[in-house]
Amino acid sequence: MARIGAPFRNRRNWDNIRFIVTMINCFVMLHLLWYSVRNTLHNSQRIQLDKRTRRKRRLYNLNQMIRESDTVCRNFLRVNRRTFCVLLEMVRDVGGLSETKNMCLEEILAGFLYTLAHHKKNRTISAHFYRSGETVSRQFHACLLAILRLHVVLLKKPTPVSEDCDDERWNCFQNSLGALDGTMISVTVPSEERAKYRTRKGILSMNVLGVCSPDMEFIYVLPGWEGSAHDVRVLRDAISRPNGLKVPKGCYYLCDGGYTNGEGFLAPYRGHLYHLREWDNGARQPHTAEEYFNLKHARARNVIERCFGLLKGRWGILRSPSWFSLQTHGRIVLACALLHNLVKRYMSPRSFNDNKLYEEVDSDDDEGDEGDQAEYIHTIVVTDPWTNFRNQMAQNMFNEWRATHNRRAN
Repeated sequence: MARIGAPFRNRRNWDNIRFIVTMINCFVMLHLLWYSVRNTLHNSQRIQLDKRTRRKRRLYNLNQMIRESDTVCRNFLRVNRRTFCVLLEMVRDVGGLSETKNMCLEEILAGFLYTLAHHKKNRTISAHFYRSGETVSRQFHACLLAILRLHVVLLKKPTPVSEDCDDERWNCFQNSLGALDGTMISVTVPSEERAKYRTRKGILSMNVLGVCSPDMEFIYVLPGWEGSAHDVRVLRDAISRPNGLKVPKGCYYLCDGGYTNGEGFLAPYRGHLYHLREWDNGARQPHTAEEYFNLKHARARNVIERCFGLLKGRWGILRSPSWFSLQTHGRIVLACALLHNLVKRYMSPRSFNDNKLYEEVDSDDDEGDEGDQAEYIHTIVVTDPWTNFRNQMAQNMFNEWRATHNRRAN
């Protein structure tokens, strides 16, 4: 019997040990489950608290940018409060931009303008607006497309200079529509395409054609060309496009010496003084009709240089390479030009305190759908009638100036 009872007692002891171990495991599991549930509840409460805090800070930043004062609004978004409201109505009614479930239209537009004005990375914008990087990127591209749809409203309709023009810089260029030139915008390109976008100065840039009116509003903008492309090649592409630059016969644009002096595009005389800095601020007087024509031409065509200066001075994303693709960066350039026209129409020069940008500047690039299609110019060719037209204009301008100068001397 003793031999039979010993194994039974041992088995009974092992059963007790297993029971105790099982109870301990159950206690530990229950404790861990309770701890995890408590942490989950605590974390959810903390997350809710963070969401409320983020929302308060987000609303505070938004109210500060667009409602506190015009000065603060211009510092953050480069527009005053009235212009911001006008643009808000345009992107909603014309651009088709709408608010989302968690993001109002004011915040979408403010984030877009803030990105253009200060050229910050996605994570910086997301931290400033307390949004995720995916939300910031998605709403930026949506707002960009809405701004581009405003080209029918914001692009300037060209109007020829009339005989009764009171602007002394343009009254001698009758039937002129404005001025055009190319500018370089720094870009980031893939390694296999760097050779095409490298300029003669060794900088990776995009060649952008800009056309503006005498009152410094953009008429046409063509971005996307490589930095190595010549300005004449870009202009030929612009006038050959179905929806490109339209130059009616009998009208013309002023362009610099890097372009061909052909019908519709009035260039200065080569081999004569041209740039304003070469005239020593008016101390030097022209001696020939060609020199006087170049002087008047430079003063009038300088409007496109001032437009480019304002454009790059206001929108920081155009002053350094961005992290967007080439296609997106080209759209950004066009959007900045449209916003430039909006600011020019709805903000007085005093409201944007950058008077130095309105001063005359010189370019460093010395070389630089209605109606019958037959009424527009589609080629740039040197012709004798156009050369004679420039010569006659130059001689008339010089004779009139010399007669006026002699009367004042007497």
